Amino acid sequence: MSCVHYRFQSRLTYDSLQFEGLNITVGELKRQIMRRERLKFCQLKISKGQTDEEYTDDDALIPKNTSVIIRRVPAAGLKSSNRRFVGHQAGPSAKSSQTGDSSLLSLEQLLKTENLAEAKASEEDKLKAVMYQSSLCYYSSR
Repeated sequence: MSCVHYRFQSRLTYDSLQFEGLNITVGELKRQIMRRERLKFCQLKISKGQTDEEYTDDDALIPKNTSVIIRRVPAAGLKSSNRRFVGHQAGPSAKSSQTGDSSLLSLEQLLKTENLAEAKASEEDKLKAVMYQSSLCYYSSR
């Protein structure tokens, strides 16, 4: 049995992946690591452990007993959920995204509504109300 030693960039220790033969392709190594580590919704970038040279071709061969470093990258087509909270607005904005329909609730009325899912308002206003209501317990001055 041959093996490749791999570690994720964020880890300190290496793990080993056993395979048959003298070489393993980069694509097959990625598939086996994703299955073994139970990874979903990401892509892996593999580079040589000693030189930090990245394997770009999935058909490239990695010899047995090689050490590699794995980096997780968000899958293509998926948006990153890396969002930061910029600041807190002291109150609701005075502007509401009304589309001219007078039957829709205003943002001020939505802030007092308990069931926002069934409220008759635009999705943008509902989201603003949810964000404001969820932050009240942290920024409440009452």
